[in-house]
Amino acid sequence: MPLIGYARVSTGEQTLDPQRLELRAAGCAVIHEEHASGADRTRPALARLLATIRPGETLVVVRLDRLARSLSHLLQVIETLEAKGAHFRSLGDPIDTTTAQGKFSLQVMGAVAELERALIRERTKAGLRAARAQGRVGGNPALKAGDREAIRKLSAARDETYFQKLEASADTWLPLVRRHRSGIAWDDLTRLLGSRTRQPLTLERLKRAARRYVRDGLLPATVLDRAPRRTADDRLLAIMAGMRHADPDLTLAAIAKRLEDMRERTPRGSSKWYPSSVRSLLLRAERLGLITA
Repeated sequence: MPLIGYARVSTGEQTLDPQRLELRAAGCAVIHEEHASGADRTRPALARLLATIRPGETLVVVRLDRLARSLSHLLQVIETLEAKGAHFRSLGDPIDTTTAQGKFSLQVMGAVAELERALIRERTKAGLRAARAQGRVGGNPALKAGDREAIRKLSAARDETYFQKLEASADTWLPLVRRHRSGIAWDDLTRLLGSRTRQPLTLERLKRAARRYVRDGLLPATVLDRAPRRTADDRLLAIMAGMRHADPDLTLAAIAKRLEDMRERTPRGSSKWYPSSVRSLLLRAERLGLITA
C-alpha cells in the first residue's frame, strides 16, 4: 500500500528534517512539504496532495498537529480521503484508518466533535435569546463600522468554505476540466459533466471552480483559454470523444442516451440518437486523432 508523507512547519526558520526522517523510516517514498501556519486551511501543498492522491494510498503525518489544528479540519480532510478511497495514518497518534482500532478512534473523535458542535449551537441560541430580551441587536460591530480587517477576515472565511466545497466535489469535475479544456467550450463541458454525474452544475460555477484551481496552481492556466471555433459536427465529435475518454466502457447505447439527455441534435437534426449513429461519429473521431487507444 503506497504511503504518501506530508510534513509541515510554520515558518521558514524551522526545519523539516526530523519529520522527513520519521516519514521515510515509516516507508514514505514521496513526501509533500509545506511552510505554512496550521490554522491556514488553504495550503497549496496539502491541496495538491488531496487532489492527486489515489485509491488505496495512505496519507501519513508524524503527528496530527502537522495536518490540522482543529478537530473539524482533521475530520474534513479524512472525509475527503475516504471519498477518494484513500486512507490516513498518524505515526504519533492512534489513528490509522486502515485498521479497525484506528477507525474506532476516529469515530469516537467524530462523536465528540458532533457533541461539541451541538453544545456550541445551544449556547449561541441561548445567548441570542438573552441579548434580544435585553434589547441588544445582533451582528458584528466591526463589520457594521466598515472595519477593513474584519471584512478581510470574513472574506477569507467565505473563501475557505468555498474551497472546501470544491475539494469535496473535485472527483466529479476536475478530471474532465483537466483533460478537455480548452478543446471544448465551457457550455459543452458543463452539459457533458451534467450528463455524466447527474448533478446540477452551472456554467459559471464550473468556470469559477476552474479559476480557483488555476490560482492555487492545481490546474494549468491553459484551461482558461478560449476554445477554438468549431462546426456543429466538430462539436459533436469533441463531446463524444470526451465521453469516451471519461468512461472507456460506456456503450454506444449509453452514449446515445446521454446525447439525448444533453439535447444534442444528430448531424441530420433529429433529437433521437441510435447506436449506429454514435458508432459512425466515434470512428470519425478516432480517424481525426480525438480518441486514442
